[in-house]
Amino acid sequence: MAEKICVAVRVRPSISEESPSGTFWKIEDNRISLHKLHGTPISGLSYAFDHVFDESCSNSKVYELLTKDVIHAAVDGFNGTAFAYGQTSSGKTFTMNGSLNDPGIIHRAVNDVFQKIQMISDREFLIRVSYMEIYNEEINDLFAVENQKLPIHESLERGIFVAGLREEIVNNAEQVIKLLESGEVNRHFGETNMNARSSRSHTIFRMVIESKGIDTGSGDYSSSDAIRVSVLNLVDLAGSERIAKTGAGGVRLKEGKYINKSLMVLGNVINKLSNGAKQRAHIPYRDSKLTRILQTALGGNAKTSIICTVAPEEVHIEETKGTLQFASRAKRITNCAQVNEILTDAALLKRQQLEIEDLRRKLQGSRSEVLEQEILKLRNDMLKYELEREKLEMELEEERRSHKEREQRIRDQQLKIENLSSLVSDGDRSSSQDSMKESPKDECNDFKTPCFKETSNNAFVAKRSNYSELPDFSPLPDSFSNVADEDTWFKMNKGYIADLDSLQTTPARKAQSFPPQDITPDCSNDNYKLELQNLKTQLELVIKEKDELQRKHEEEVQINRRLMGEISELKQELDLSNNSLESSAQRYGNLEREFQKLKDERDSLLQTVSESSKNITFLTDQKENILKDLNCEVQRRKDLEAEIKQFSVAFASRQRSLASIHGEFKSKIEKLRAENLVRY
Repeated sequence: MAEKICVAVRVRPSISEESPSGTFWKIEDNRISLHKLHGTPISGLSYAFDHVFDESCSNSKVYELLTKDVIHAAVDGFNGTAFAYGQTSSGKTFTMNGSLNDPGIIHRAVNDVFQKIQMISDREFLIRVSYMEIYNEEINDLFAVENQKLPIHESLERGIFVAGLREEIVNNAEQVIKLLESGEVNRHFGETNMNARSSRSHTIFRMVIESKGIDTGSGDYSSSDAIRVSVLNLVDLAGSERIAKTGAGGVRLKEGKYINKSLMVLGNVINKLSNGAKQRAHIPYRDSKLTRILQTALGGNAKTSIICTVAPEEVHIEETKGTLQFASRAKRITNCAQVNEILTDAALLKRQQLEIEDLRRKLQGSRSEVLEQEILKLRNDMLKYELEREKLEMELEEERRSHKEREQRIRDQQLKIENLSSLVSDGDRSSSQDSMKESPKDECNDFKTPCFKETSNNAFVAKRSNYSELPDFSPLPDSFSNVADEDTWFKMNKGYIADLDSLQTTPARKAQSFPPQDITPDCSNDNYKLELQNLKTQLELVIKEKDELQRKHEEEVQINRRLMGEISELKQELDLSNNSLESSAQRYGNLEREFQKLKDERDSLLQTVSESSKNITFLTDQKENILKDLNCEVQRRKDLEAEIKQFSVAFASRQRSLASIHGEFKSKIEKLRAENLVRY
């Protein structure tokens, strides 16, 4: 399920006691904004995040609200990453490592992982930890100082990983804390104008959590259960720096350049990821080793939380703006985290399962502590063997390259010896021909020999042919004071110029230039022979070295054959695992179809329940309306009864008054009748 990265901002306490003179940062709930001195907010400089922590907030609150869910998800099989980002001296290392009174996120996460594992009784866990730093774009192992400049590799099975990085198998939080303390000693720190103990490298503390379900009925492992493998990265980034403020120089300046470069690449990656999938171009993960290692955490299968630390002082407003803009872009990134389950023998827990069970049977009567120590030792030996095998493969490849280079050098030496041998034989022939000549030295049948009476005995005469190319062998002698130019040649030979293109020359050889010497040809031949003897001696030494390398190469070939045999055995095991995987995939397909049917039934039931709920709601509303109407009618009836009672009372009194009036009226009528009778 897609979810956004959780981003929070933490403001460290102010270092200076001076009150702000122009602007200040104000925190309101989960919003931080820049205000003027009299309280008016500045437009466009208000930012909202998941959490905003003020100066009084502790590491405990930051962990509970920001990182705890990521840590618990890592125990359940999700990849998780938490890292701190901000300028130098803004509180990143304190947030991640903390102090004795207020431990940081890393220490709290380690304790929380083992506490949660103890609460889970139906799974067995195997935890491996490693600690690395990225210093001047070079990866160093903080657990093993000898492991420097480690390369990054990628495989289908392990994903992106650092080759040669030492991993320790741990079984309690105290062991991890001790390893962290030993690793912190090897980390690079330095002093700047802004921080007495400034982090000069990025550090990544990684926990690999493997777990497998246990069949509670028999107490043995369930072979059909999947193995969960999750990776938890806790990253403490070095802070971005401005040279004008830190006063860095020399080594500190070089460190700051590498830090700012990697943080700039991280910002570019965050900016690309925040554009959305449709507008997203190439993401430069490989431009920095930091982003390459965190590739999965930044834009893939991981739950990620980022804590951005800022400084409240007015002098750091520009750096704080940059940090808040980085946090705003990171808030728009969406990751798709899912549980990592595998069914192959690639996980270390599954590969060691049979050996662990065998050890448990052998040591059934021994104490449980001894048993656990033996198991832990066996696992460490397995890890060391894998690391050694990787190193041997790299060294074997290096030896092969060096062996090829040595063979090439031997061939070059043999070619040089052949050239010198031919040169010596040519010198012998020329000396024998010179001794048989009777003609004077200053005459020649083809062209006139130049006269060297006006120059030194060691002089050379140079003239380039019109058709000759630049030679690919050794140049002419370095001292050109003894070389006659064409004008001197013309004067010495009374205007005669030799056509060098008509001469029969020997092919060009890649031979060493010899300085001019005042020696006879026989002495020169002796020198050639002596040098040839020296070269032969060197060749014998090189051949001996070649034989020694050949012997080492044969030993390496034997080792390689043994490794290939082991690889073939592993491939056979992999084939068996693939067969079981196919059967499991078939069972999974059947279960998935049944699950789909149940899901359809559940959806229909949910729809029926939803309709029934709607009907019940409608009837309830009708009932409430009827009850309201009934209450109104009852109230009206009571009012009518009261009115009837009042009317009855009034009617009775009126009736009595009418009866009295009627009696008076009747009596008056009778009187009138009596009076009328008397008159008549």
